[in-house]
This record gives sequence, C-alpha cells and structure tokens, in this order.
Amino acid sequence: MVVGAGPAGASAAYAAAVAGRRVLLLEKAELPRYKTCGGGIIGPTRDALPPGFELPLLDRVHAVTFSLNGRLSRTRRSRYMLFGLVNRPEFDQGLVEAAQAAGARLRTGVQVTRVEQHGPAVPDRRTVAVVLSGGETVLARAVVGADGSASRIGAHVGVRMDQVDLGLEAEIPVPETVAEDWAGRVLIDWGPIPGSYGWVFPKGDTLTVGVISARGEGAATKRYLEDFIARLGLAGFEPSISSGHLTRCRADDSPLSRGRVLVCGDAAGLLEPWTREGISFALRSGRLAGEWAVRIAGAYDAVDARREALNYAFAVKSGLGVEMGAGRRMQAVFARRPGLLHAALTGFRPAWNAFTRIVRGSTTLGEIVRTNGVARRTLAALDKG
Repeated sequence: MVVGAGPAGASAAYAAAVAGRRVLLLEKAELPRYKTCGGGIIGPTRDALPPGFELPLLDRVHAVTFSLNGRLSRTRRSRYMLFGLVNRPEFDQGLVEAAQAAGARLRTGVQVTRVEQHGPAVPDRRTVAVVLSGGETVLARAVVGADGSASRIGAHVGVRMDQVDLGLEAEIPVPETVAEDWAGRVLIDWGPIPGSYGWVFPKGDTLTVGVISARGEGAATKRYLEDFIARLGLAGFEPSISSGHLTRCRADDSPLSRGRVLVCGDAAGLLEPWTREGISFALRSGRLAGEWAVRIAGAYDAVDARREALNYAFAVKSGLGVEMGAGRRMQAVFARRPGLLHAALTGFRPAWNAFTRIVRGSTTLGEIVRTNGVARRTLAALDKG
C-alpha cells in the first residue's frame, strides 16, 4: 500500500507494480489537485520519470535572471535547455496514470487515520493494518508513506525535521505581451530575509510567482511577496490562485522506516535544503521506497524486514543524503552571504557552469564539492565564516 498520490507516492506505486506486486495507492484528495510548487523540472527529475513518460511542459528555460533583493540584475543564458516548467496538477496526474498503467489500483477521497503493526487488527507479524477515516481497515504486507510534509505515516515512523520553511505563491494570469517578455526565462531573486529567495516561472499565459523563507518569518515573508510582485510590475493583475505551504527537511538521524512501513518524499523530509527543490527527491526516493517495499513484502519475519528497511535507509542516505548535506552547507553560507553567491553566479563563469550542470542533471552539488578542489576549499573556508 502507498499512502499519498503525489510524485513520491506515484513513483513508489509504479516501482512496486512493475515488480509484479498488487499495489493500492490511496489519496485523500480528488485528482487532479493543486499543489503549491514552482513546477521546475530539472535533470534529476527528468531522469527519474517512468520510461516513456511525456512531460507536459509549458515552457523550456534557457535563461536565468538573478537579482539581489531587486538590485544588480543580470541575465545569464545557455545554448541548451536548463530545465522545463509544468503545472503540478497535470504532472502529478500523469505520474498516477503511469502507476495505474503498470497495475496499481487507485482510491481517492480516503484519509488514513492511523497505522497498526501490532494488536487485534493485525492478523500476523507479516501484516500492517491501515485504518481509514470511515473506520475501514485495509491490510498490506508493506506500506509506503508518501502523504506530504504533515504526514501521518511519518508521525508513525517518528520522522524528525530540523529545517522548516514557509513558501508563498501566486499564479498570475498575464496578457500575451507580458507573457512574451518572460518566455524561456526565469527570475531568481535572493531575498531580504536570511536564507530567502523569490522566483518567477513562466507557464504560457500565467506567471508562477513565489517566495520562501524560514518559518517564523510569516509577516516578513508575506511583505516580501507583495513587494516582489509590485517591483515586477505585476500588482495590477489578479492572481487566479494564492497559496502557501510548509516545506520540511529531515534531521540527519531521522528514521526512514518502522517495521514494515517506509517513508519517502516530503513525508520523510527529503528535499534539497538550499533551493528546497523536492520533486526530484520525491521521484527518486519514491522509486527506492517502492523497490524496497517489494522486498519487505516478501520478508518472512521481522529480522528479514528490518534488514531490507536498513538497506533502504542506506540507499537513501548514500545518494540523496549526500546531496542534502551539501545543500545544508550551501544554505548556511547563503543565509550569511547572499551577495557573495550572487556575485559568483553573475560574474564567475565556473560558478554559472556548475549551476547549469546541476540543473541539467549532469552532476550534483555534492559531487562538485567532493571532486572539485577549488569548490571544496572555498566552501570549507565559508563554513568557517
């Protein structure tokens, strides 16, 4: 059973179904549904999609304008596409349909209230009981929690977070003349609150405009978004959707499993701490969770199940965990010295080249820090303040 039909859950359901297991995918909302998210599809996201998946791209980005709280703007361009932009309802729906085509069964409009691995509802030690809001109990050999950053399954596992941020976003329909000015180009603005930034992502006749900063700065974050929109000359256009969302990053020692229950994606606190990019982390961790859920479902006792759960945790930490570690270091530097980062990306070609390679998926921030001596020494110096 997979709880949550976002990218992580759909990816897990697809991986388990392709392996030949009977898979039930549960989602509390009716699909498609809106999700507060910029919708940027970077290289690692594209590489983690099911085979043959057609991205519903609304724009292809070849240029990035960087600004420092509205100042010192500079646009850098690439001959190659850096990343694509999607609306999450269509993207998520496509992933769910891919899981269904692989054999997963979908139930929407159902909410999980609790998970039991012991007690009268559980017939044997190889079974997990999932209790739904209407009182129905569903039994499974393995459960994957992919039910978002406020995850009930994550609470059952004991997931702990050490970074929580607030993202605010507006979907702003604009005239064709305005849309043409943004086609193929995004804006990234390093914000006035430590560790904050804003973005403009063009999607045809709509601009997705948002900002993100640490939780606890709600009023300042709202002012940042209002000022950002006004500064861009977009205050006169009425948003079709205004929304907010908390993103949460896991603590290093946070568990990823409990018994026959695994967590992935936002439910596990898996996202990049600096950019707060989560789609690629959701897809990649979801695929791993689905693959290891198959192995846990086939485990005949608690010892075998525990061994497979530990292997899942190792696979996540050795890949995504390394990227998160590098992202934490970058976020700490960025919060103290946003001007330095802005100067590097706009005036130092190796930094821009590294950025393009990361978003296109040919490397990762963690790999650059590990293999590039200059980058490693620079980041180490900045770590010391």
